[in-house]
Amino acid sequence: MKSRILFRLTLVFYGLFLLAFADASANSQAAASVDRKIQHIDANARSAHPDQKPTVFTEQEINAYLASSQIQLPAGVESVKLVGQPGVINGTARVDFDRVRAGANSSNPLLSIFSGVHEVVVATHAHGANGQGYVHVDSVSLDGIDVPNFVLRLFVEKYLQPRYPQIGIDSRFNLPDRIDSAIVGEHEMTVRQK
Repeated sequence: MKSRILFRLTLVFYGLFLLAFADASANSQAAASVDRKIQHIDANARSAHPDQKPTVFTEQEINAYLASSQIQLPAGVESVKLVGQPGVINGTARVDFDRVRAGANSSNPLLSIFSGVHEVVVATHAHGANGQGYVHVDSVSLDGIDVPNFVLRLFVEKYLQPRYPQIGIDSRFNLPDRIDSAIVGEHEMTVRQK
């Protein structure tokens, strides 16, 4: 169960802010498809000799899954959508920074932009190789205005890393469930287990 939750978090942080253009019934089917694929990966990880056939998650599936009740996003984060390009994941979300920062205050005026509700766009480079996931945040914008990198680093250090120590501008983490590689392609991500 823990590895399944970790895999779901990996999907969120690893690059699946992909747009879904289908109707509600197709979204329900797409979310169910992701759940079946996660179950396959989980079962395959327990096998003595895992099937090395790739598992492909489409943009539509991932966005439907993120919009479903199957995954709980962090408090204050809503309407997550991902778009995948080769090696690149761009995500959009509506973020209530007052909820994200709950219980943590700062007198630094540079961090005052992280208050209220904003449309957030995050551009990243991401991939997985040799059982390790890598994510580099290229840029972040709030309501169309780019956040300077040094201000973004202050926000990550002050508000995110105390709760999620493994998250940063540059993140490296172990891929769960014997996943050896995860490649972000054009509107899809391909996962291979070993």
